[in-house]
Amino acid sequence: MTIDWQQEMVKQKDELLARAKELLAIESVLDESTAKEGAPFGKKVAQALQYMLDLGEAAGMKTKNVEGYAGHLEIGEGDELIGVLVHLDVVPAGEGWSSPPFEPEVRDGKLYGRGALDDKGPAMAAFFAMKLVKERNLPLSKKVRLILGTDEESQWRDMDYYFEREAMPDMGFTPDADFPIIVAEKGLLDVTLAGEGAMEDPADGEWILAEFEAGQRANMVPELARVRLEGDGDVFELKEKYQDFLLQRRIRGYAEEADDHLMLVMQGQAHHGSEPEKGSNAAYHLALFLKELSLDASGERYVSMLNRHLVDSFDGANLGIAQSDDQVGALTVNGGVFRYRRGGEQLVKLNIRYPLSGDHKQILQTVEKQLQPFGLKVADIDHKAGHAVDESHPLVTTLQKVYEEHTGEKAELRRIGGATYARALKTGVAFGPLFPGRKDTAHQKDEHLAVDDLVLAAAMYAQAIYELAK
Repeated sequence: MTIDWQQEMVKQKDELLARAKELLAIESVLDESTAKEGAPFGKKVAQALQYMLDLGEAAGMKTKNVEGYAGHLEIGEGDELIGVLVHLDVVPAGEGWSSPPFEPEVRDGKLYGRGALDDKGPAMAAFFAMKLVKERNLPLSKKVRLILGTDEESQWRDMDYYFEREAMPDMGFTPDADFPIIVAEKGLLDVTLAGEGAMEDPADGEWILAEFEAGQRANMVPELARVRLEGDGDVFELKEKYQDFLLQRRIRGYAEEADDHLMLVMQGQAHHGSEPEKGSNAAYHLALFLKELSLDASGERYVSMLNRHLVDSFDGANLGIAQSDDQVGALTVNGGVFRYRRGGEQLVKLNIRYPLSGDHKQILQTVEKQLQPFGLKVADIDHKAGHAVDESHPLVTTLQKVYEEHTGEKAELRRIGGATYARALKTGVAFGPLFPGRKDTAHQKDEHLAVDDLVLAAAMYAQAIYELAK
């Protein structure tokens, strides 16, 4: 049977885009305040899940909602199971978008909106791929499930819950990374370190660091950072010094003066936490500026910690955890969330990606040892072990064949620092949707994906599903 997969998907382009826009318009950011039974991650996340389940039911697929933690759409029959894993939750939008992040639109051939690339656009492409296979009544000897996750951007509680109750696929892929094929991913360690600031420290500096805050998620490079300074220092002199600092480093920010304090705001550039060096960490810039000021003892201690152990040390060298291997490369550290209140909360959230040969317990112990002198102790961790699939596995060779037939290019195997749902599977890889040479805008403002790339990816997913399940 010969099928022109690309031509078949082009016929559905308008409908694919329309459904993708509807899904993107749902602000499915984790929201514990609206969590309830059947919606453990909030009202909007549950709405996105139900939207996909309704689409599947309308298309004649078997559907299941697993108590709001996850769900799946199913086609085919057989004892073996092929899984395609996507996620419907997104990171917070942040500021500075050219158009509202949850009012998706197509401009210059690109689909814009939070989740266009990560991962709602690809999720819809995978749905249309399954829909095409079903509509063509192609013979399958295995079941295929589109597994719909809802907590990928946080703690993966969805996958833990789902796979305690549902079958583990024999093999599968996730459309949540890059083409050609990703066969290995670094270990992932999110660490929250917290403590209490000391009010008894004398305010012996010119300035009191009353507040410091930056970031929303550990796996995002903070785009904005703010500090509140109080005291009797020379406000005019400090504002001039701040302006000079901004000009020298060619970054944006401003100072806002009030009766009893001075607020400094720093703007960086958001990026995915797996590549912290490619962003511009606003918290790090602000810490460097504060280093030059005369601060109270508590404030100086917090700022000193940032500069000594985190600022621009993306490989973890300043924490004593730098390491590398030949499989996935070097360890990375992203400082994603920072909170400081004088006399109150002190908090740092780190996103650490480590080599397959690394020991996460040793990394954790070293980090805590380094930061304990600054009053910080480990308060919470989220760990996901590294993941790799044999390069000769039929899953890998089948996807290589599909990629090469559609693109005419060799399907090189890749290894990354990102954490995808591939590692939720015993045998899983990441397969697209970002083609080589395309800009990665995941977790950034003006997130987008080229429409033609979305359609091509959907065609490739359709063939991949058929080849794996026929």
